[in-house]
Amino acid sequence: MLEMNLIVTGALVLAVLILISKTVVILPQNMAYIIERLGKYYETQTAGLQFVIPFIDRIAYRVSLKESAIDIPSQSAITKDNISLTIDGVLYIKVMEPYKASYGIDNYVYAVIQLAQTSMRSEIGKLDLDKTFEERDSLNIKIIHAINQASAAWGVQVMRYEIKDINPPASVLDAMEKQMRAEREKRASILDSEGKRQAAINIAEGDKQATVLAAEAEREQQVLKAEGEARSITLVAEAKARALTMIGQAAATPEGQAAVLLDLASEAIAAKKAIARESTVVLMDNDKSSAGSTVAEALGVVAAIQKSGVLS
Repeated sequence: MLEMNLIVTGALVLAVLILISKTVVILPQNMAYIIERLGKYYETQTAGLQFVIPFIDRIAYRVSLKESAIDIPSQSAITKDNISLTIDGVLYIKVMEPYKASYGIDNYVYAVIQLAQTSMRSEIGKLDLDKTFEERDSLNIKIIHAINQASAAWGVQVMRYEIKDINPPASVLDAMEKQMRAEREKRASILDSEGKRQAAINIAEGDKQATVLAAEAEREQQVLKAEGEARSITLVAEAKARALTMIGQAAATPEGQAAVLLDLASEAIAAKKAIARESTVVLMDNDKSSAGSTVAEALGVVAAIQKSGVLS
């Protein structure tokens, strides 16, 4: 009898433990449980300690609220200018409403992948080949907008979309390489011609400035030379004027007059001597060729000057 009681007690304890384990639910962070009661949606439970009624409530769906990265398989797309491309990408999604993600669609991950591929093909078809490389960021934004419009009913939001690779055919790649090579050669030729043109302009400007500077230097030199000559003439004239003034002042005295007479006589004698040296034959009056006659002539000149009133 005792053994039977122990068995019953153990069975009851085990049943209680099982009941408690079925009743108490601990949810981890960023997880949501969809609870159904008798087969019908009852509530959405989030992280923490939660309770359910065993055999009546059940956890129908376990939904992760973390942001997930989904690889988009490679696919073919045709551009506006009829170039076939192979494109793949990566999609980042997050469940915003667990109820819609559970009951709004059967498999929201598969649906989002299909929607991303169709949206990508649609947007690629609106662009030329060159624009698909230039407007990659704009293309990503347009695809995100198109996906979010459709996935709002599924409680899913696309956070980011990135195109990983865009692979055109080999023939197109070869043509693009030739085009880029031609563009590089064109830019190099333009830069070379621009450099030569700028060099010629710089040389011409340098020659022009050198000519102008040389002309200005020559003009300044001529001005300085003219000013120097004018200054020299002025100084000579001033010196002569001062000399004449001094001579005039000295000649106004008897001693000065005597000196003037002596100077005139000396100059007359020197002049006749010069004539005699320069000529091989000199014909002169015998009386006038003597020194006394020369002095007499000088005295006559002085007397004439005195009569005129210059020497008083």
